[in-house]
Amino acid sequence: MIFAKKGNNPIVAIGYFFKGLKLLTSPVLRSFLIVPILINLVLYGAALTLGYYYMTDLINSFIPNWLQWLEWLLWPLFFICFFIAGFFTFTVMANIIAAPFYGKLAAKTLAVITGQAGTTEEQPLAKVMAAELKRVAYLATRAVPLLILFIIPGINVIAPFLWALFGAWGMALEYMAYPLENEGVLFSEQKQLAKDMRLGALSFGGLTMMGLTLPVLNIIVAPAAVIGATIYVYEVKD
Repeated sequence: MIFAKKGNNPIVAIGYFFKGLKLLTSPVLRSFLIVPILINLVLYGAALTLGYYYMTDLINSFIPNWLQWLEWLLWPLFFICFFIAGFFTFTVMANIIAAPFYGKLAAKTLAVITGQAGTTEEQPLAKVMAAELKRVAYLATRAVPLLILFIIPGINVIAPFLWALFGAWGMALEYMAYPLENEGVLFSEQKQLAKDMRLGALSFGGLTMMGLTLPVLNIIVAPAAVIGATIYVYEVKD
């Protein structure tokens, strides 16, 4: 499989994400969206509840009474930290759990946009989960060195920019994987295909990454990214 040059156009790539958002309202896809959205809702809801509980306990335990006025500073910091941590932790967890459903969503999306049922073959559950864990391992082994950069004087100035690029790349690999796997494309080839249209992939992944950091809206961003990536792959492949 090869991709056409237009797939490397950032504006074109970003447009596919919005096409995915628009197609979320399709009645045909509705039943394929329920479980992934519920998974995201439960995970983020549980994380927020637990975070609120432990943050309250932490503030009460370590902040003396005469500094209680600092709460108005600490709570905003908590929410910022939560959504940053949520992107890197709960998004990964949600994608691992929802991977089989995202594969079905990608297959159904392709059937909708082509008008042909059974255009792709859904992969076995064991294969889907193995592929998801392989992507997580690939990203994790690269995330650790990037995190170390944050504590190195001088270099830590550029660490946030490198981390943003890495996050965009990871999201591109993550969501483009579902339609590609349905066509039997393995992870090593997925990476090469993404590299062949690096600017487009980073643009699509970057917009998805930003969407996943938005409170409440992040619940629908992941399914929209799966749909958008499916359209993306279908329309730019030669």
